[in-house]
Amino acid sequence: MRLLLVEDDDHVAAALSAVLARHGFDVVHARNGEEALHAVLPAAHPGKAPFGVVLLDLGLPDQDGYQVCGKLRKLTSTPVIMVTARSDVRSRIHGLNLGADDYVVKPYDTGELLARIHAVSRRTVTGDEAPAAADDALRLGPVTIELPTRRVSVDGVEVPLTRKEFDLLALLAQRPGVVFRREQIISEVWRTNWEGTGRTLEVHVASLRSKLRMPALIETVRGVGYRLVVPVG
Repeated sequence: MRLLLVEDDDHVAAALSAVLARHGFDVVHARNGEEALHAVLPAAHPGKAPFGVVLLDLGLPDQDGYQVCGKLRKLTSTPVIMVTARSDVRSRIHGLNLGADDYVVKPYDTGELLARIHAVSRRTVTGDEAPAAADDALRLGPVTIELPTRRVSVDGVEVPLTRKEFDLLALLAQRPGVVFRREQIISEVWRTNWEGTGRTLEVHVASLRSKLRMPALIETVRGVGYRLVVPVG
């Protein structure tokens, strides 16, 4: 798999590139946001396969990593994993709202990073499979979830979601009122049973509540998991 590493520190980039190469990744290094944006354009690497994942450090010298993420999302559907020392939930939600697929906090374990890379790449393959029938939509009060086009709207207004946010919402919405165990959600949405994904699940639930402006839509069942509560009206 080709991987774009956006990191301004050459020493960090060299060490991480060596690790990734040992695990079979073809790493392209971009030192700033401008290089990253240029790298994802098809003309930048003629004859090469598109990137499977972008690892994006937020502390870039030319522009804020959040800005780069938003621009990347307009240019490509390649999964983006943010890598940063900013560990607060608000920063994570902001990154997810801009289109990031995952968020890794420094210092991180290399095994954790590899697990997240493989998880988002597996989910991307699943998400690109053939769409369902054209009328395959879930309608839950003011919320409409169009499975073929992967679009979500509230009262007719479309709400942009990341791939993983959509997968999570669609899973819960297919059986409203039913409690999904955390382990089950992680297995079906992230395609892994890796325990470290639990925190990522919490962040994605918080992001969905914020984006849909419906805090009560996804109910936390303490010690078990989550369920979708059908809104009235």
